[in-house]
Amino acid sequence: MTQRTIAAVIFDFGGVITSSPFESFNRLEAARGLPQDFVRRVNAANPDDNAWAKFERAEIGAAEFDALFAAEARAAGHELAGADVLAVLAGTVRPAMVRALDQLKDAGYRIACITNNVPTGHGAGLARSHDRSDALEQIFARFEHVIESSKAGVRKPDPRIYLMMCEKLGLEPAACVYLDDLGVNCKPAAQLGMAAIKVTGEAQALADLSALLALPLG
Repeated sequence: MTQRTIAAVIFDFGGVITSSPFESFNRLEAARGLPQDFVRRVNAANPDDNAWAKFERAEIGAAEFDALFAAEARAAGHELAGADVLAVLAGTVRPAMVRALDQLKDAGYRIACITNNVPTGHGAGLARSHDRSDALEQIFARFEHVIESSKAGVRKPDPRIYLMMCEKLGLEPAACVYLDDLGVNCKPAAQLGMAAIKVTGEAQALADLSALLALPLG
């Protein structure tokens, strides 16, 4: 794929624009004496129909998620309430990624966001406030389009959510770059024809995107 064929860059939010929620989960696990990556293992079990998946599609509310996640954690051998996981979900903003959004727009690229989130709380991976004075909303406002799983009723890695964004942009997948911190979410984007970048850190993501577009970022 050459620079001239790319028209849009599509971002995940939590773990890309903000720090990874898995870092917060690991801190919670350490504080509670739980095995490292326990939350990820619970969420990886029955990934299409577990409590997390249902909550991101807004099929259940916060109270039901709290109870269902606790039951799943108990079945996996440990006690952990869903509310405790949600309490640490929001990450911190990565300033260089936000600068890159502005640089991309200045260079003529269209930018958009596909985020798996839940219909409660506030922060990355949580519900949006729609308060224009809010720092996260000021970031969301930079995107031409934002698709939230909790509003669309479909979540990554379902290919439909990527095609929904392509339809909004009026572009073929091959004209898009997609960035996500989860390989499982990058895979369908790549299979559809997007250039997919798995984000392991801020510097790596910006370096890979810069190289792909031949545009200094950050």
